[in-house]
Amino acid sequence: MLNFYFNYEQNQIVLDNGDRLDLTHPRAFNIVCDAWLRAGWDVKYVYGFTWLGRPIIQLPEDLLCIQEVIYQIRPDVVIETGVAHGGSLVFYASLFEALGHGRVIGVDLEIRQHNRLALEGHFLFKRITLIEGDSVEESIVSKVKQSLNPDERVLVILDSSHSYDHVTKELSKYSKLVTVGSYIVVCDGIMAQLSGAPRSKEDWYWNNPLLALEEFVKVNSNFEICEPTRLFNESLVSNRITYWPRAFLKRIY
Repeated sequence: MLNFYFNYEQNQIVLDNGDRLDLTHPRAFNIVCDAWLRAGWDVKYVYGFTWLGRPIIQLPEDLLCIQEVIYQIRPDVVIETGVAHGGSLVFYASLFEALGHGRVIGVDLEIRQHNRLALEGHFLFKRITLIEGDSVEESIVSKVKQSLNPDERVLVILDSSHSYDHVTKELSKYSKLVTVGSYIVVCDGIMAQLSGAPRSKEDWYWNNPLLALEEFVKVNSNFEICEPTRLFNESLVSNRITYWPRAFLKRIY
């Protein structure tokens, strides 16, 4: 990450090597956003949001991005590993409710009782199925498979344990459930650039979801890293501001 400071009088950022970038330059925006993402991690920025009453620990821009993917793909089922408070499940269920079609399956090692009760009492629970257990255990994967109909279009979101080993196993098992033209989305690859930050671990520079997905696509030619198409963009910015870098793996055959 580059060191810089603002020169507001000249509308610039000044880099530690002396280079100056006008704030209207896209590179200046990207540098500032990298710092903002790191600062956001340090102050737990994503722990401040809810969706229809449930805490949702996600960067808002990531939610805007994936809702457009879901709108374009129109999956019958979203499978999400990692439930936490259930905010993401409610978010996807609300998209399906708006579309008038679809459901979401949430898988987690432990669904705490107060979260389960809150979800079961939510008006969108009719579109949610909860499966408790380790997402990579064969018995749990089998339960997920049994919840699917053969002709359903499936999109998968991996947001449980973010270790390299766990994500590698999830990719191996859940990629088989993704239908052609749909995605498996690997969340929180930002860990790769957070090693040394508060609440991080020293091994995050390699023990992260991003490395797992990059190695997965090397040996699985039926998937490719495919950045979602922006349907509208009149800005000067092309990069997503995201906790999910290179996250979207599209099944092409």
